[in-house]
Amino acid sequence: MKTEYRYLGRVDSPSALKTLTNDEIKVLCGEIREQIVETTQKNGGHLASNLGIVELTVALHKVFDCPKDHFIFDVGHQSYTHKLLTGRYERFDTLRQSGGLTGFTNREESEYDCFGAGHSSTSLSAALGFAKSDKLLGSDAYTVAVLGDGAFTGGMIHEALNNCDKDLKLIIVLNENEMSISKNIGRFASSIAKLRRKSGYFKAKRFTVSFIKRLPWIGNGLFRVIRDLKKSVKNTLYGSNYFEDMGLYYLGPADGNNYEDVEALLTAAKNAGESVLIHLKTKKGKGYAPAEANPDRYHGLRPASVKAGESCYSTEFGRALCRLAEEDERICAITAAMSAGTGLDDFAKAYPQRFFDVGIAEEHAATFAAGLAANGMKPIFAVYSSFLQRSYDQMIHDVALQRLPVVFCVDRAGFNNADGATHHGIFDVAAVSQMPGIDIYAPVTYQGLSQSLKSALDSQRPAVIRYPSGEESKIVLESFYKDGFDGKIAVRSDFSVAEQPKILIVTHGRIVKECLKAKDLLISKGLTVGIALCEYVAPYDRLAREVGEILRSTHSEIVIFVEEEIKNGGFGMLLSDAMAKAGLLDHVRDEIFAAEDAFIVRKAGESYLEASGLDYASIANRIEKIVTKQ
Repeated sequence: MKTEYRYLGRVDSPSALKTLTNDEIKVLCGEIREQIVETTQKNGGHLASNLGIVELTVALHKVFDCPKDHFIFDVGHQSYTHKLLTGRYERFDTLRQSGGLTGFTNREESEYDCFGAGHSSTSLSAALGFAKSDKLLGSDAYTVAVLGDGAFTGGMIHEALNNCDKDLKLIIVLNENEMSISKNIGRFASSIAKLRRKSGYFKAKRFTVSFIKRLPWIGNGLFRVIRDLKKSVKNTLYGSNYFEDMGLYYLGPADGNNYEDVEALLTAAKNAGESVLIHLKTKKGKGYAPAEANPDRYHGLRPASVKAGESCYSTEFGRALCRLAEEDERICAITAAMSAGTGLDDFAKAYPQRFFDVGIAEEHAATFAAGLAANGMKPIFAVYSSFLQRSYDQMIHDVALQRLPVVFCVDRAGFNNADGATHHGIFDVAAVSQMPGIDIYAPVTYQGLSQSLKSALDSQRPAVIRYPSGEESKIVLESFYKDGFDGKIAVRSDFSVAEQPKILIVTHGRIVKECLKAKDLLISKGLTVGIALCEYVAPYDRLAREVGEILRSTHSEIVIFVEEEIKNGGFGMLLSDAMAKAGLLDHVRDEIFAAEDAFIVRKAGESYLEASGLDYASIANRIEKIVTKQ
């Protein structure tokens, strides 16, 4: 049963919102917060940031005309209120569910989502593209980029700021909710901000500028003198402003959770006739006491059905790194604003001088790590697989080319059922495999992860260690580590040589669980199956030799490479090629099961493994068909 609201649900479009009074809007804002809390507690999702941006989003839809006017949210996970106000209220309980609403803005989901965003710091570059094209096309549409202060730690924002023109219908809303970017400018600045919000201010300003510039002989010179004098007086009274120095008209700061102030500032920006930056200060978690008190903890919630375990790959990585750092003072750790998510909080407390949070700047993090390594340190860059993509050039040019021993610990490898395509960790193996001289480890146990970390640091080579979210699997431990972990990073099998399985599955990573279940299903149908589990991926020539030894001993007739990544340029393709060149696949039929080279769309009730044909039932069915055709 859906909660019965007074306004939410009836306000199913921005046009309906425009009929509400300010008092009615305040009630609506409370209802929106209630709905967001209820949905995220059930489905998981981003809570604190969405609660802080309610008044701002409502005011945007009141002042502007979306979808004609373009709203771009940075990051798109701040768009829950936007979704509720643009015809998606009835489906909001499907948020982050298979076949349901995505947790981010998505062009395919709604005409009101003009640009998709799952990663930070992209909004202003995209907004400039919209604003510039509108100008070229003669459109009078506005473009509004809404970005949190954290986005300013990403270099793309500053690159885009450097390209902003004054004569665009571009409005940048800086939503400051954590770190202070500007100093407290006091009552004088607040008075100026209020003056600028008055309806006649911009009209009077434009008239004055036009009048002065038309004065014969002295007009342009007098305008420059007055402009410079005004700027000098203002800077003397309350300091220079970074955004005005970049050529933007600045409004604020103001309370971003005060609806009347926000609406007035947006209206003023709309009437300014030039590019404007509005500076708002909002409260993360606004209206929900637990989130207000601890916004970091309530930034992202797990679904109610998922219980947090005491241990997971991320926490075990952090513990292993702390143990190694205690023995070697050259070991240091880097994060791109994801200390908690990557398990580095304990390291940061234990070794604060050797811990570096560089902000949302993965490119910088990779080259910074390269500099540390070049000067004798042992840097570990812990990063989500989907965010590692931003470091591609730096990994090639600054790390691999110079053979610098940087270790990239790549978390969240594999499909991401909650966040979807923007956060899938299915591209890293194919991407890194193209880079000469980088080792790739793929541990599936906590002990394997710890040993991979030690081996990578000892090797003095560039390395990637990739591991999924969640916990290690008891099924995998029982199948491949019956006698415990032997301290080696190798290729392991779950069968004895005497078994001589006709079908050999070669795999790595957490998808081995699906392979084990597929094996049981195939055995029940009378087929003999064995699994070779690779604890590392590259170097491929070495891996080919190890897998080849297992294949020679089994005399298997069919080899299936299974991976939870894209197919093109990935594990299966490169390993099968290396084995074929070595003559290891002669008289053997081989197939690759991987995610096809497309962005996977799943149906309601379907996992991404099922949508990709990589769940155990699909794996077993595909293998059975191959056997039948032989």
